[in-house]
Amino acid sequence: MTFLALDVGNTRLKWAQYEAPVAGAKLLAQGAVFLENIDRLAEEEWNGLPIPSRTLGCIVAGDAIKRRVAEQMELWDVAPRWVVSSPQEAGVSNGYDHPARLGADRWVAIIGARHRLLARGVHKPCVVVMVGTAVTVEAIDASGKFLGGIILPGHGIMLRALESGTAGLHVPTGEVRDFPTNTSDALTSGGTFAIAGAVQRMVENITRHCGETPECIMTGGAGWKMAPSMSVKFELVDSLIFDGLLEIASRRFAL
Repeated sequence: MTFLALDVGNTRLKWAQYEAPVAGAKLLAQGAVFLENIDRLAEEEWNGLPIPSRTLGCIVAGDAIKRRVAEQMELWDVAPRWVVSSPQEAGVSNGYDHPARLGADRWVAIIGARHRLLARGVHKPCVVVMVGTAVTVEAIDASGKFLGGIILPGHGIMLRALESGTAGLHVPTGEVRDFPTNTSDALTSGGTFAIAGAVQRMVENITRHCGETPECIMTGGAGWKMAPSMSVKFELVDSLIFDGLLEIASRRFAL
Protein backbone atom coordinates (compact mmCIF):
# COMPACT_ATOMS: atom_id res chain seq x y z
CA MET A 1 0.00 0.00 0.00
CA THR A 2 2.27 2.79 -1.23
CA PHE A 3 1.78 6.43 -0.33
CA LEU A 4 2.54 9.44 -2.54
CA ALA A 5 3.30 12.72 -0.76
CA LEU A 6 3.24 16.02 -2.68
CA ASP A 7 4.67 19.41 -1.76
CA VAL A 8 3.74 22.03 -4.35
CA GLY A 9 5.39 25.37 -3.69
CA ASN A 10 5.63 28.60 -5.63
CA THR A 11 8.52 27.35 -7.74
CA ARG A 12 8.71 23.56 -7.64
CA LEU A 13 6.66 20.42 -7.11
CA LYS A 14 8.43 17.96 -4.84
CA TRP A 15 7.19 14.40 -4.45
CA ALA A 16 8.09 11.34 -2.43
CA GLN A 17 6.71 7.81 -2.54
CA TYR A 18 6.72 5.77 0.66
CA GLU A 19 6.05 2.13 1.42
CA ALA A 20 2.99 3.06 3.51
CA PRO A 21 1.17 6.15 4.86
CA VAL A 22 2.75 5.91 8.31
CA ALA A 23 5.38 7.95 10.12
CA GLY A 24 8.85 6.53 9.54
CA ALA A 25 7.82 4.57 6.45
CA LYS A 26 10.52 3.48 4.01
CA LEU A 27 11.19 5.96 1.20
CA LEU A 28 10.88 4.27 -2.20
CA ALA A 29 11.48 7.16 -4.61
CA GLN A 30 11.49 10.94 -4.71
CA GLY A 31 12.00 13.84 -7.07
CA ALA A 32 11.33 17.48 -7.85
CA VAL A 33 10.32 19.43 -10.95
CA PHE A 34 9.84 23.11 -11.66
CA LEU A 35 6.18 24.04 -12.04
CA GLU A 36 6.57 24.65 -15.77
CA ASN A 37 7.49 20.95 -16.16
CA ILE A 38 4.55 19.43 -14.27
CA ASP A 39 2.92 18.28 -17.51
CA ARG A 40 5.74 15.78 -18.10
CA LEU A 41 5.48 13.97 -14.76
CA ALA A 42 3.28 11.11 -15.98
CA GLU A 43 5.49 10.26 -18.94
CA GLU A 44 8.81 10.86 -17.19
CA GLU A 45 9.39 10.83 -13.41
CA TRP A 46 6.20 9.00 -12.45
CA ASN A 47 6.28 6.53 -15.32
CA GLY A 48 6.95 3.08 -13.88
CA LEU A 49 6.27 3.95 -10.23
CA PRO A 50 4.02 1.58 -8.25
CA ILE A 51 0.41 2.76 -8.22
CA PRO A 52 -0.10 4.75 -5.00
CA SER A 53 -3.03 3.56 -2.91
CA ARG A 54 -3.04 6.75 -0.84
CA THR A 55 -1.99 10.32 -1.66
CA LEU A 56 -1.78 13.52 0.34
CA GLY A 57 -0.20 16.84 -0.44
CA CYS A 58 0.05 20.49 0.43
CA ILE A 59 -0.11 23.20 -2.19
CA VAL A 60 0.34 26.96 -2.15
CA ALA A 61 0.04 27.42 -5.91
CA GLY A 62 -3.32 28.27 -7.50
CA ASP A 63 -6.17 26.19 -8.90
CA ALA A 64 -4.55 25.98 -12.34
CA ILE A 65 -1.57 24.11 -10.85
CA LYS A 66 -3.93 21.86 -8.89
CA ARG A 67 -5.68 20.87 -12.11
CA ARG A 68 -2.39 20.13 -13.84
CA VAL A 69 -1.27 17.88 -10.98
CA ALA A 70 -4.61 16.05 -11.05
CA GLU A 71 -4.26 15.50 -14.80
CA GLN A 72 -0.85 13.88 -14.30
CA MET A 73 -2.24 11.58 -11.61
CA GLU A 74 -4.79 10.22 -14.09
CA LEU A 75 -1.88 7.94 -15.00
CA TRP A 76 -2.95 5.83 -11.99
CA ASP A 77 -6.64 6.81 -11.95
CA VAL A 78 -5.94 8.42 -8.57
CA ALA A 79 -7.15 11.84 -7.43
CA PRO A 80 -4.86 13.98 -5.24
CA ARG A 81 -5.95 14.91 -1.72
CA TRP A 82 -4.80 18.22 -0.26
CA VAL A 83 -4.27 19.33 3.32
CA VAL A 84 -6.26 22.35 4.43
CA SER A 85 -5.17 24.02 7.66
CA SER A 86 -7.55 23.32 10.53
CA PRO A 87 -7.93 24.32 14.19
CA GLN A 88 -6.24 21.10 15.28
CA GLU A 89 -4.51 18.12 13.69
CA ALA A 90 -2.00 15.45 14.70
CA GLY A 91 -1.79 16.81 18.23
CA VAL A 92 -0.98 20.36 17.13
CA SER A 93 -3.38 23.26 17.76
CA ASN A 94 -3.61 26.24 15.44
CA GLY A 95 -3.48 29.67 17.05
CA TYR A 96 -4.05 31.61 13.81
CA ASP A 97 -6.94 34.10 13.98
CA HIS A 98 -8.55 32.27 11.05
CA PRO A 99 -7.00 28.76 11.10
CA ALA A 100 -8.02 27.85 7.55
CA ARG A 101 -6.09 30.87 6.20
CA LEU A 102 -2.75 29.58 7.44
CA GLY A 103 -0.74 28.34 4.45
CA ALA A 104 -0.97 24.57 4.14
CA ASP A 105 2.80 24.26 3.76
CA ARG A 106 3.33 26.18 6.99
CA TRP A 107 0.81 24.01 8.84
CA VAL A 108 2.30 20.74 7.59
CA ALA A 109 5.87 21.85 8.39
CA ILE A 110 4.80 22.82 11.92
CA ILE A 111 3.29 19.35 12.43
CA GLY A 112 6.41 17.71 11.01
CA ALA A 113 8.68 19.70 13.33
CA ARG A 114 6.56 18.99 16.40
CA HIS A 115 6.61 15.24 15.86
CA ARG A 116 10.28 15.22 14.95
CA LEU A 117 11.02 16.58 18.42
CA LEU A 118 8.54 14.27 20.16
CA ALA A 119 10.15 11.24 18.47
CA ARG A 120 13.37 12.19 20.28
CA GLY A 121 11.56 12.72 23.57
CA VAL A 122 11.98 16.51 23.37
CA HIS A 123 9.12 18.53 24.86
CA LYS A 124 10.26 22.09 24.23
CA PRO A 125 9.10 25.15 22.27
CA CYS A 126 10.22 25.22 18.67
CA VAL A 127 10.92 27.74 15.93
CA VAL A 128 10.28 26.41 12.42
CA VAL A 129 11.96 28.21 9.52
CA MET A 130 11.13 27.60 5.85
CA VAL A 131 13.44 29.28 3.36
CA GLY A 132 12.07 29.30 -0.16
CA THR A 133 10.54 31.85 -2.54
CA ALA A 134 9.19 33.38 0.67
CA VAL A 135 10.53 32.82 4.17
CA THR A 136 8.33 31.88 7.12
CA VAL A 137 9.36 31.75 10.78
CA GLU A 138 6.88 29.98 13.07
CA ALA A 139 6.63 29.64 16.86
CA ILE A 140 5.29 26.55 18.64
CA ASP A 141 5.10 26.21 22.42
CA ALA A 142 5.97 23.08 24.41
CA SER A 143 2.34 21.89 24.42
CA GLY A 144 2.16 21.86 20.60
CA LYS A 145 0.28 25.12 20.13
CA PHE A 146 1.18 27.22 17.10
CA LEU A 147 1.53 30.70 18.58
CA GLY A 148 2.01 32.61 15.33
CA GLY A 149 4.63 33.34 12.73
CA ILE A 150 6.10 35.89 10.36
CA ILE A 151 6.49 36.00 6.59
CA LEU A 152 9.23 37.85 4.75
CA PRO A 153 10.60 37.82 1.20
CA GLY A 154 13.14 35.25 0.13
CA HIS A 155 16.48 36.24 -1.40
CA GLY A 156 15.17 36.41 -4.96
CA ILE A 157 12.18 38.61 -4.15
CA MET A 158 14.35 40.99 -2.10
CA LEU A 159 16.82 41.40 -4.97
CA ARG A 160 14.09 41.90 -7.58
CA ALA A 161 12.36 44.47 -5.39
CA LEU A 162 15.57 46.45 -5.00
CA GLU A 163 16.35 46.23 -8.71
CA SER A 164 12.87 47.43 -9.70
CA GLY A 165 12.83 50.25 -7.15
CA THR A 166 16.40 51.51 -7.44
CA ALA A 167 17.68 53.12 -10.64
CA GLY A 168 20.69 51.41 -12.19
CA LEU A 169 20.82 48.58 -9.65
CA HIS A 170 21.37 45.45 -11.77
CA VAL A 171 24.21 43.41 -10.32
CA PRO A 172 25.03 39.71 -10.07
CA THR A 173 24.56 37.77 -6.85
CA GLY A 174 27.47 38.29 -4.52
CA GLU A 175 28.85 36.66 -1.39
CA VAL A 176 27.87 37.01 2.25
CA ARG A 177 30.44 39.19 3.97
CA ASP A 178 30.60 40.69 7.45
CA PHE A 179 31.60 44.03 5.93
CA PRO A 180 30.62 44.11 2.23
CA THR A 181 32.70 46.44 0.07
CA ASN A 182 30.83 46.08 -3.24
CA THR A 183 27.19 46.29 -4.23
CA SER A 184 26.77 42.60 -5.12
CA ASP A 185 28.05 41.48 -1.72
CA ALA A 186 26.05 44.22 0.01
CA LEU A 187 22.79 42.98 -1.53
CA THR A 188 23.41 39.30 -0.82
CA SER A 189 24.58 40.00 2.72
CA GLY A 190 21.62 42.29 3.40
CA GLY A 191 19.07 39.68 2.39
CA THR A 192 20.82 36.92 4.31
CA PHE A 193 21.17 38.99 7.48
CA ALA A 194 17.52 40.06 7.26
CA ILE A 195 16.41 36.41 7.34
CA ALA A 196 18.90 35.43 10.04
CA GLY A 197 17.83 38.42 12.12
CA ALA A 198 14.15 37.50 11.81
CA VAL A 199 14.88 34.00 13.08
CA GLN A 200 16.93 35.32 15.98
CA ARG A 201 14.14 37.74 16.92
CA MET A 202 11.56 34.92 16.94
CA VAL A 203 13.85 32.79 19.11
CA GLU A 204 14.09 35.72 21.55
CA ASN A 205 10.30 36.25 21.45
CA ILE A 206 9.46 32.63 22.25
CA THR A 207 12.19 32.39 24.90
CA ARG A 208 10.64 35.38 26.66
CA HIS A 209 7.09 34.03 26.22
CA CYS A 210 7.72 30.41 27.21
CA GLY A 211 10.59 30.85 29.66
CA GLU A 212 12.98 28.52 27.86
CA THR A 213 15.10 28.52 24.72
CA PRO A 214 13.35 26.80 21.81
CA GLU A 215 14.67 24.23 19.42
CA CYS A 216 15.07 25.60 15.89
CA ILE A 217 14.40 23.54 12.76
CA MET A 218 15.03 24.91 9.28
CA THR A 219 13.85 23.54 5.94
CA GLY A 220 13.22 24.70 2.38
CA GLY A 221 15.05 24.66 -0.93
CA ALA A 222 17.29 27.58 0.05
CA GLY A 223 17.92 26.45 3.63
CA TRP A 224 21.47 25.38 2.82
CA LYS A 225 22.26 28.93 1.67
CA MET A 226 21.24 30.31 5.05
CA ALA A 227 22.98 27.68 7.15
CA PRO A 228 26.45 29.32 7.36
CA SER A 229 24.96 32.68 8.38
CA MET A 230 22.57 31.64 11.13
CA SER A 231 23.20 33.16 14.55
CA VAL A 232 21.18 30.57 16.50
CA LYS A 233 21.63 26.82 16.88
CA PHE A 234 19.44 24.94 14.40
CA GLU A 235 18.79 21.62 12.69
CA LEU A 236 18.52 21.56 8.88
CA VAL A 237 15.87 19.07 7.69
CA ASP A 238 15.16 18.64 3.98
CA SER A 239 12.10 16.40 4.44
CA LEU A 240 10.14 18.39 7.03
CA ILE A 241 6.98 18.81 4.95
CA PHE A 242 7.04 15.15 3.96
CA ASP A 243 7.49 14.26 7.65
CA GLY A 244 4.37 16.30 8.40
CA LEU A 245 2.38 14.70 5.59
CA LEU A 246 3.29 11.24 6.88
CA GLU A 247 2.14 12.18 10.39
CA ILE A 248 -1.18 13.48 9.07
CA ALA A 249 -1.67 10.51 6.72
CA SER A 250 -0.96 7.99 9.48
CA ARG A 251 -3.94 9.37 11.37
CA ARG A 252 -6.33 10.10 8.51
CA PHE A 253 -5.89 6.82 6.69
CA ALA A 254 -5.93 4.71 9.85
CA LEU A 255 -9.57 5.65 10.41
